[in-house]
Amino acid sequence: MKKLVAEFIGTLWLVLGGCGSAVLAAAYPELGIGFAGVSLAFGLTVVTMAYAIGHVSGCHLNPAVSIGLWAGGRFDKKDLLPYIVAQVLGGIAGAGILYLIASGKPGFELGGFAANGYGAHSPGGYGMLSALVCEMVMTFMFLMVILGATHSKAPKGFAGVAIGLALTLIHLISIPVTNTSVNPARSTSQAIFVGDWATDQLWLFWVAPIVGALLAGLVYKLLSPEKK
Repeated sequence: MKKLVAEFIGTLWLVLGGCGSAVLAAAYPELGIGFAGVSLAFGLTVVTMAYAIGHVSGCHLNPAVSIGLWAGGRFDKKDLLPYIVAQVLGGIAGAGILYLIASGKPGFELGGFAANGYGAHSPGGYGMLSALVCEMVMTFMFLMVILGATHSKAPKGFAGVAIGLALTLIHLISIPVTNTSVNPARSTSQAIFVGDWATDQLWLFWVAPIVGALLAGLVYKLLSPEKK
């Protein structure tokens, strides 16, 4: 239960910090943080939580990460579903807090609410195939970094920094394509509030990250398996 509570809190923070920066600060007149600021915010949520709850739950904060770690032989199958449920609920809670904050501004309109999308709902107008490939490849690389940084032979104490920087880089690349998911819990949290097109397109932001994570787990297990 302590692990699940940690995953709930960590995913809440990821959504509140990352999506919150996009909703509240990205386009703020003259002083907005833009794509680079949002990218850094997502990376910082992972870095801060890695050192806050990494020793409790491993700080997955992402169903795709849990699935990729399982595929790589680093995570117990029996914990997979409870972790995913805790992550999705934590993400929804973070989105709820963000909605309460954002809706306090006069003239508030929900709009896209940092939801992920493709086609007309992609920031750059990218189509479904582009979104699918982007999300799959970015999640694959994210898991490669996670599996490498947390390997028993990796330098100790730096995993959180490497993983946070990887997520920052991923956002710098892919925000224009899909608004960057690589995390089904993050996508679900926003889609629930937006509804309509966001829930219609949500399938891609579960399928692509999970496929990318599974491939990375299998590839890394071949490259550098952990000793039993």
